[in-house]
Amino acid sequence: MNLPQIASFRHMAPTLRRSPSLKDNLSTHPLLLRTRCKSSTASEAKEATKEVIGTAATPKPSTSENVPIGTTLLAMSLAIATVSSVAAITENATSSTCPRFDPKEQRFDQSTFVGRLSKMLLACDPYLLICSHDEVMRCKALVENYETIYKEREEGVEEIVLNRKLWEAQRVASAALHPDTGDSIPHPFRMSGYVPFNGPICVAMVASQSTSALLFWSWMNQSQNALVNYYNRNASSPMTNETLAKSYAAAVGSALTVAFGLATFIQKRFEPQRAKNLLRWVAFPSSVVASSLNCYIVRSPEISSGISLVDENGLDVLPGETSKIAAERGVNLTTMSRAVLQAPVFFLPPLLMSSVPLFANAVAKNPMLRVPMSTYLLLVCFGIGLPASVAIFPQMGEIRVEEAEEKYRNLRHESTGKGYEVLFYNKGL
Repeated sequence: MNLPQIASFRHMAPTLRRSPSLKDNLSTHPLLLRTRCKSSTASEAKEATKEVIGTAATPKPSTSENVPIGTTLLAMSLAIATVSSVAAITENATSSTCPRFDPKEQRFDQSTFVGRLSKMLLACDPYLLICSHDEVMRCKALVENYETIYKEREEGVEEIVLNRKLWEAQRVASAALHPDTGDSIPHPFRMSGYVPFNGPICVAMVASQSTSALLFWSWMNQSQNALVNYYNRNASSPMTNETLAKSYAAAVGSALTVAFGLATFIQKRFEPQRAKNLLRWVAFPSSVVASSLNCYIVRSPEISSGISLVDENGLDVLPGETSKIAAERGVNLTTMSRAVLQAPVFFLPPLLMSSVPLFANAVAKNPMLRVPMSTYLLLVCFGIGLPASVAIFPQMGEIRVEEAEEKYRNLRHESTGKGYEVLFYNKGL
């Protein structure tokens, strides 16, 4: 989630003000007032400036409501539980149709969007975060010894039960371990940790009352986004610490420049009320640009180094060699999915708040519920929108050999001796 999303979200909430801040007084700031008074006489501008300074020095009591922090945090927890419940329902609904386990295959049909969405809903389940390292390693061992488990199946244990148990073991292991390196991914940067760890940052951004606070939490937000992109990249090509640091600085810097630069320009260029209305429309495109830049820049070193191509069995067809063409495709597809993610986060919460009687009536009776309910809807839309956006494209991309580099075009399959027609690559998440 980005600052423009939060800015748009804040318009749905009551004005929050403990004391006048730079943002609160922006519409009456002396510098802006001076700009609007160019056509006035110097004495008029001077008097207006004095009046503003006097007003700022002696703030009037605020009549606006404060953010109900406790209720908002409860709403955030309920949103996380809702996202996890959707994953549990998906798993239970498909438990009776689990195919026989094979680590080289998929539980769901990855040639369809529904199959990819089901896979990503289970992969992004926040419940996976509570699995300990020992549990993860136990599940990894189950996956590695699946053939023995099938052979030693106890009498009376149905195969469908083992199928489900092994697919669940793979889900737990793959959520915590990187598919290319096998290294453990830190909890905040796992796909299953996106909503729980990004949620508090978003709440803090909503509660921020100054430009400096917004800047800090936006930096935290973009930093987390950058590290999620990094830890879920294709890691078949190494990345030096220097390259990582440059990519991080460029990604976060460019994203914050877009988010703050456009908002600042509008606030300075237009009258306060018109600027407020324009920011509602600017939030979506600027958020798309910021999140896309973040993803592309962090993943861009893959393009210069390339990624491995594998056959249908997941075996590297040319060990030690990489494809820059496949890497560019993977990075571009991932960047596109991050851009699409912004749509449900921006449009669904306000639509639901205004059109669903349950939400609209509750807010009408108790305006203090607006922020908690908006928080709940935003995080649920984010938690379900993330798997949906990632599922648009298969994680294992295909590339025809004639579209890859020359070195891949005359390779022969070891078992059949025939030339490859299609090769595969991990585009990352």
